[in-house]
Amino acid sequence: MNTQQVARMYELLGDQEQTLIAQLISRLLPDDIATPDDLAAIAKSRVEYERGDVVRMEDIDWS
Repeated sequence: MNTQQVARMYELLGDQEQTLIAQLISRLLPDDIATPDDLAAIAKSRVEYERGDVVRMEDIDWS
């Protein structure tokens, strides 16, 4: 079964059933999947770190 077949079957369901399926799918997915925005932010941070553009822990006022 491919993605298009699953999408067509999902569209045949009523609103309550779609909500139930969406909740089930969200429970099955790991919650630590990096989004494209996450990956872009990580790449930018790595460049900044390599450039030395960081704040030292000693320079932070934690009070």
